[in-house]
Amino acid sequence: MRLTHAMYRACNTTAPSATYTTGNDSITITTRGHHYFICGFTGHCHSGQKVDINVLPTTTTAVGTPSSSPMAAPTLPSAQSPGPSPNTAASSMPSITLAKALLLALAILGFA
Repeated sequence: MRLTHAMYRACNTTAPSATYTTGNDSITITTRGHHYFICGFTGHCHSGQKVDINVLPTTTTAVGTPSSSPMAAPTLPSAQSPGPSPNTAASSMPSITLAKALLLALAILGFA
């Protein structure tokens, strides 16, 4: 379920803005900011099956422009970064299935 911040914090499932039911739903996020999702099964949200996806603004650096930071930016393992889906390859916004987002959140919280 996709919710407002207040509903997400309270695990309130009474009026979600969207409901996903297949277990293999793909959600394309096209706006920056926080996007809140929870599992709608009774008790799951209160057990931590919820995720806050924060899409940050993208920044670009001109080729050949030295970085202002003397240290290199850390890199994330590629196994944790899903590639863009074929239909949104031109978009700079990530696409992730809700199931994968919840599994990632559970792994981070130590439930998986």
